[in-house]
Amino acid sequence: MSTDTDPRLGLNRAAESRPAQVVEAAGDQEVVAAVGLAARRKRAVGVMATGHGPSLSADGAVLVNTRRMDGVRVDPARGTAWIEAGARWREVLARTSPHGLAPLNGSSPNVGAVGYLVGGGAGLLGRRYGFAADHVRRLRLVTADGRLREVTADADPDLFWAVRGGKDNFGLVVGMEVGLFPVARLYGGGLYFPGEATAEVPHAYADWVRDVPEAMASSVLLALNPDLPGVPEPLRGRFVTHLRIAYSGGPADGERLVRPLRGLGPVLLDTVREMPYADVGTIHHEPTSAPYVAHDRNLLLGELTGDTVDTVVALAGPDAGGAFVTELRHFDGAYARPPKVPNCVGGRDAAFSVFTGAVPDPETVRRRDDLLTGLRPWSTGGINLNFAGVEDTAPDRVRAAYTPADFDRLRAVKARHDPDNMFRINFNIPPKEGSR
Repeated sequence: MSTDTDPRLGLNRAAESRPAQVVEAAGDQEVVAAVGLAARRKRAVGVMATGHGPSLSADGAVLVNTRRMDGVRVDPARGTAWIEAGARWREVLARTSPHGLAPLNGSSPNVGAVGYLVGGGAGLLGRRYGFAADHVRRLRLVTADGRLREVTADADPDLFWAVRGGKDNFGLVVGMEVGLFPVARLYGGGLYFPGEATAEVPHAYADWVRDVPEAMASSVLLALNPDLPGVPEPLRGRFVTHLRIAYSGGPADGERLVRPLRGLGPVLLDTVREMPYADVGTIHHEPTSAPYVAHDRNLLLGELTGDTVDTVVALAGPDAGGAFVTELRHFDGAYARPPKVPNCVGGRDAAFSVFTGAVPDPETVRRRDDLLTGLRPWSTGGINLNFAGVEDTAPDRVRAAYTPADFDRLRAVKARHDPDNMFRINFNIPPKEGSR
């Protein structure tokens, strides 16, 4: 079996697995059967859709691959979509965009929607509307007892609170209903600056974001581009500072807001324009299909000062060797506001996130860790689980994604619904002792 079709393998190959059993589920009842099989054989259960954010290897476990469960149903009158467990954002966008409606998707249309949603979901409309998990209306979940449950705020408030942000610790989600938003077009794209502008551009960006409206989402990526045919010629083989823009207001306002950034100096490539929302995946222009191995880590910042930027430039800029990619992403706005229906998503005190992706060789990892250590003075102490990787599965790292009170409550919910920790092939939340 080729690795392109092997159901054990995701896109990020940082945690390859040798499970005892692989179930390629095509529907809810096959997921129920897989969980029942694991329970009878006293095995752990893991789940995979696209495999963008691996945590632990599922060696010896029952691995449920949901990629065949890719159905999406849109109710334009209610402004909702029902998304099955294996659907990618590209399938959701294909069905919502004709109605002038947008989900709170991530930057890559190739990522699995449900895995993103249960991790919180910080996308390109988030500063305006909040975390994607804040707008989950209901979900269908297979719990450790083999039950297929309809979970809502009214029917099962503890589970509804825990799953939205707790990832796959409480069961396997087979589908979710999410709210959609009337966003048909964006003013967005990328401004790509040469490496020699890296000292200037992030400083200007840090000043610029202080006054932008919540409809403006943005980030800065520092990266050495490979010298490959798939990379646009002006960027090929060069270290680039890439400003990414997604403005969900009017294009005239978007152009006015972006104008100061365009004036920062020579631009290698400018793709910022008015676009249909269906083209949102072109903004970050991330790789979509080729397998890779990357160790992702992140931290959340309470502020972005001049000294913070100097640290990023010194330790992740072109003079640092270009060994890994680094992204600064603007949070704040609606992310900071509690949702109407509470959930466990943490990080609401963050002004920015810092994401790093590194190949797993010792020197690259050392340089990346130097950056994360250097940024600790401005860190909130928190992380975002959707940006975490195989090095973030230790209990203290998982705990950092939540407030202390929420993590304690999550452990109590886990003890009630999965006391034997069957769902542990993940960023694990262990059951609280004495809470069964």
